[in-house]
Amino acid sequence: MEHYFTNNNNLKSNLRSIEYKVQNTSFVFYTDNGVFSKSSVDYGTDLLIQSYLENGKKTGKVLDVGCGYGVIGIVINKINKQKVDQIDVNKRAIHLTEMNNKTNKTKSKTFISDIYENVVDKYDVIITNPPIRAGKKVYMRILTEAERHLTQNGELWFVVRKDQGAKTIEKELQKKYKIDLIKRQRGYHIYKVDFALTN
Repeated sequence: MEHYFTNNNNLKSNLRSIEYKVQNTSFVFYTDNGVFSKSSVDYGTDLLIQSYLENGKKTGKVLDVGCGYGVIGIVINKINKQKVDQIDVNKRAIHLTEMNNKTNKTKSKTFISDIYENVVDKYDVIITNPPIRAGKKVYMRILTEAERHLTQNGELWFVVRKDQGAKTIEKELQKKYKIDLIKRQRGYHIYKVDFALTN
């Protein structure tokens, strides 16, 4: 099975467009084979976006980690007008994100990065729907290493399903950081981690 967190230059392209609407704002996204949730914006991503728009920062710079075809960062840029950078290890995902910025008349700096390998700036918010199927080592690095790339009062926002280890991840992060469960719905948990406030 070809995973969305790898690169396969031989994977056949099948470009399509999908529609998405949040807070009365409509978006069109181009998707393709080899990216996560290519047929529609998945429920977890939608819940993360809505939770952030309702409860997250309205200003400051945002890093969208594992951006896929760009949904989270593009929506935040369009609705909140926050400056956004978007990263992914998947080259096709980055290409689609660039296309979708043009389509939705949004702007973000997009670049290839294996987790935070090529990230040099500091951000007020890091937001991610982490690739759980990439394995614990990968997704825990995304969550725990976020601290190094956040400003002093920066926040990490992420979504994880209950049956994919939400409570285990929560307990792991609680050992060192303040983590808040923002929303729980249909088995999905939305968390905010404040690295400035340690337990």
